[in-house]
Amino acid sequence: MLNISKLDHQLNEEIRDKEVRLIGFDGAQLGIVSGAEANQMAEEQGLDLVKISPNAVPPVCKIMDYSKFCFDQKKREKEAKKNQRVVEVKEIRMSPSIDTNDLNTKVKSAQKFLTDGNRVKVSVRFRGREMAHTNLGEKLLIDFAAACGEIATMEKNPKLEGRFMAMFLTPKNNK
Repeated sequence: MLNISKLDHQLNEEIRDKEVRLIGFDGAQLGIVSGAEANQMAEEQGLDLVKISPNAVPPVCKIMDYSKFCFDQKKREKEAKKNQRVVEVKEIRMSPSIDTNDLNTKVKSAQKFLTDGNRVKVSVRFRGREMAHTNLGEKLLIDFAAACGEIATMEKNPKLEGRFMAMFLTPKNNK
């Protein structure tokens, strides 16, 4: 990710181009002027001349308060970072011979994860001869999804991957 505030802009006397396309403080196009003339215009207004687009022909420069521009940019980045939410994937593992009370405990913890806004991966591990009865694990997962049905939707149906059968639950949007 490229942050504009971390870009090194050329300012004032650092701009040594013969001609630049100048944009005024109010955003109006002032046309193509010499670099020295653009620098002088910015100085008269008590502002900075900043090279916005160095690769354009001629380069684009803007008259602005550079310190305020940097401050606003950092403020915007901070606000965007604050509004980000990382969704984690929580995993719940069971065996096909799980007892009802244990299952209820797992369902409660899954519901807690889902209300916190996280995705939940529910998996059943088959050992030895349990592999012959994968239908029991599939039924268990479907019942688990039904128990969490009020607050979650099944994103992926139960699927057998080696000795594990897994499914994903995502929280329903309450908007």
